[in-house]
Amino acid sequence: MSRASRARRVAAAAAYGGGGMAAAGLAGLALLRAEVLIAKRIIGEGAGTPPPADGTYGAGFGEARRILMLGDSTAAGVGASRSEETIGAIVATGVAALTGHPVELRNAARSGATSPQLLGQLEHGLRDMPDPEVAIIMIGANDVKDRLDRAASVRALSETVTRLVSQGTEVVVGTCPDLGTVRPIPQPLRALVQRWSRDLAAAQTVAVVEAGGRTVSTGDLLGPTFRESPTQMFSEDGLHPSSAGYARAAAALLPSVVDALGLHTLDTGRGPDVRRGEHVEPLPEAAQRAVLDPGSEVSAVDVDGRSRGERGRWAQLLRRHRHPAPEQPGDEADSEASNSDPAESDAADPGTSEPAEIGAEHPGG
Repeated sequence: MSRASRARRVAAAAAYGGGGMAAAGLAGLALLRAEVLIAKRIIGEGAGTPPPADGTYGAGFGEARRILMLGDSTAAGVGASRSEETIGAIVATGVAALTGHPVELRNAARSGATSPQLLGQLEHGLRDMPDPEVAIIMIGANDVKDRLDRAASVRALSETVTRLVSQGTEVVVGTCPDLGTVRPIPQPLRALVQRWSRDLAAAQTVAVVEAGGRTVSTGDLLGPTFRESPTQMFSEDGLHPSSAGYARAAAALLPSVVDALGLHTLDTGRGPDVRRGEHVEPLPEAAQRAVLDPGSEVSAVDVDGRSRGERGRWAQLLRRHRHPAPEQPGDEADSEASNSDPAESDAADPGTSEPAEIGAEHPGG
């Protein structure tokens, strides 16, 4: 079964209340439990105190823009040296610089949080900021670590997004990171954790877009740079990003947040560019592609005036973090082929628009 099929099944189970604990394949239950204990010892129990990030960022004029942050230790900023270096603060500062307005940030994220705790965070956050314009959610690592029922995790995230969208708040979700890049985790557990992470991220994407939000794949966003400069990109615990790592992650999220706020970017109004590996396709297939392409945004789109085709909701994948397309499109295609997951099947692209304006480049792309 492809990851797209698993994502569709888990999202459906979440919507209709079914179970979603995936079997571990070759690992028996006893081995699975032993390996989960190993992962918990290596990854830790979510300890870590982030610097306080609530406040107003930017020195602009006029009414402040409002951003609410929800999620786990990454959303909270564990590993950052200062408040201004947390991912929420970096995004808020970027929005302030682009708009000329100050930005109010309320960070209700908590270290160690799992998806079922999001609604509690939301209640807490809305008490201080009743009408956020955009909410950023980063969640999933602890769900994988604790082997929570995947459908229950996705259901909790979907309910949180639905609640926010229903009150007029735009939602950007950074999906589950790829814990298979945590090198101290031994094999074969690391391969299992990678599959669990990617499957959860794909299912999150389907559920979030169906609920009216958009997603940005975090995947192994920091993986290549971590291997090259681990002391710079990750904090002392070797798990959470450092201030430099948060800057890289924020660069991936910022364009989606800016678009969610209705502000103009180089991607505004353009269609997917096939030269950059962008697609319009059924949502589960877009979710599968995004898992393997950290920094990609997936959002809902209409095709010929219809939101759904025979295989469900249409979605578009934008690779906003990539450099402009090369002179020879074939070079880009070769790069895409080398970056694919041989264990997964890619769906054919049902059609895209003509190549349009190339999106903005971002640091670390």
